[in-house]
Amino acid sequence: MRTLLCLTVSMAALGAGLVAGGAGPANDDARLAWWREARFGLFIHWGPVALKGTEIGWSRGAQVPVAEYDQLYRRFNPTNFDATAWARLAREAGCRYLILTAKHHDGFALWDSAVSDYDIAATPFRRDVVKELGEACRREGVVFGTYYSILDWWHPDYPTGSPGGRTRKPNPNMARYVQYLHAQVTELIRDHGPLGVMWFDGEWEAPWTEEMGRELYALCRRLQPSIIVNNRVAKARRGMEGASAADRFAGDYDTPEQRVGRYQDDRPWESCITLCRQWAWKPNDRMKSLEQCLRTLALCAGGDGNLLLNVGPMPDGRIEPRQAARLREIGAWLRTHGEAVYGTRGGPWKPGPWGASTRRDRRVYLHLFQPDQPVRLPRLPRRIVSARTLPGKPVTLRQEDDSLRIEVPAGARETPITVVVLELDGSAMDLPAVETGPPNLARGCAAKASNVFQGMVTTYGPAKAVDGRENTRWATDAGTRQAWLELDLGQPRTIGAVTIQEAYPGRVQRFRIERETAGGWETILEGGRLGERFHRSFDPVKARRVRLSIQDATEGPTIAEFALHPPGH
Repeated sequence: MRTLLCLTVSMAALGAGLVAGGAGPANDDARLAWWREARFGLFIHWGPVALKGTEIGWSRGAQVPVAEYDQLYRRFNPTNFDATAWARLAREAGCRYLILTAKHHDGFALWDSAVSDYDIAATPFRRDVVKELGEACRREGVVFGTYYSILDWWHPDYPTGSPGGRTRKPNPNMARYVQYLHAQVTELIRDHGPLGVMWFDGEWEAPWTEEMGRELYALCRRLQPSIIVNNRVAKARRGMEGASAADRFAGDYDTPEQRVGRYQDDRPWESCITLCRQWAWKPNDRMKSLEQCLRTLALCAGGDGNLLLNVGPMPDGRIEPRQAARLREIGAWLRTHGEAVYGTRGGPWKPGPWGASTRRDRRVYLHLFQPDQPVRLPRLPRRIVSARTLPGKPVTLRQEDDSLRIEVPAGARETPITVVVLELDGSAMDLPAVETGPPNLARGCAAKASNVFQGMVTTYGPAKAVDGRENTRWATDAGTRQAWLELDLGQPRTIGAVTIQEAYPGRVQRFRIERETAGGWETILEGGRLGERFHRSFDPVKARRVRLSIQDATEGPTIAEFALHPPGH
């Protein structure tokens, strides 16, 4: 616990310095140090739309008529809003920072903006939510940041409108809108800061240019040199899809959405993922289990990234009690196991179906998802001095010529994750990250698909599902219910298992895996919901052409990775 206590004090001191008024470090490594150590943050999507229980921004002009949506603020009076309760809940959940949607795509501002009347000051509530929450976070030792949408479907000067940017406004003026945007961002940083993070979104639409993104980033850094700015200040086609740094400008870190990012230790990243299914509050929305939340956190940290877990408060200003309870359960686990998360780096083993690993100094932490089964990993070029669970119970360790076998005795296993600590005879930090997953016969093969999102083959084409990179994806058009992805392995190969990762888990409801035969397409496996990571073995077959045939989806299927494995994997 001493390591965790020291880290907590260090984080608190750094966070206090960051938000108390000092400019802080401008050097990139030093500027991002507190954020990388934090590993876990709380995202909050909130606004007048909570009165309808529909999605923030996106439901404007869709589920809710524009005229009605734009008048919701006149009834928005969240009298049970308690900034201290929110900030304290973030701390109790083990979150080291908090990001609030100061303005989403619908244009409504949660602070009293001098350049707009469409803000919290025009509601019956009137209180400045951004200011109150920022001050509460500083008191609770949680670093505060704000989300700001670059696009604005409400503002008359921004060219596109609702629903979803599919309409055009009659007399837009993008140059004037950019001035408005800069004025609001200046208000947030100057009057509600210093901020830990400026979290942008909505950069993907055509009116926003690369040059505008660079200018906005420069503005943020001029106003506060220590501020951290996410990649969505630039174009999504570059900033969110994992292009090399030489190919794009994309702020300070990457932001895979609703999925765990791939292992990446050469550039910081953060997965933003909802606790329920919707970003904004929805009555009776399906909530993730504690096991799902902790596995997601472990996979993020094990991939050398952060997790920004989202909740949507209710119309009265409270965070829904069941969501608050889940957050406190995560915090309780972190109080015991936090040293395996906070202040660690990912690796030296890359995440796999078995779990994930993190490291600090001479220690490696194994986050085991199925501790009742032995785990075999590639052997490290270091001697393991000792092995125990994080509470201190012994485990069985056998170091063979090329592999390491770990078994956790029944009495030492914990649910939903068992953490094993390995002490090495030297530093774990200079070890290269090692792949642990099964061989993938589909990686890099020729691929084609029935549908590609808006015809953007370079960005969302079928090859993105077999490139071995979990932060790229094959995507289909909105409203697509059926689709197929076809692979050509180049020659007949024997396959016996499949792994499928949905970029937006829960969309696929029914699917088949098929192989091409002389008589046509033959089903070799079929199933229902895919979820975040689907892995299944089947009777070995030989095939050259294989299809993922999606029979039913709630929305356009989006596949991050489709992998085929030899039998036994």
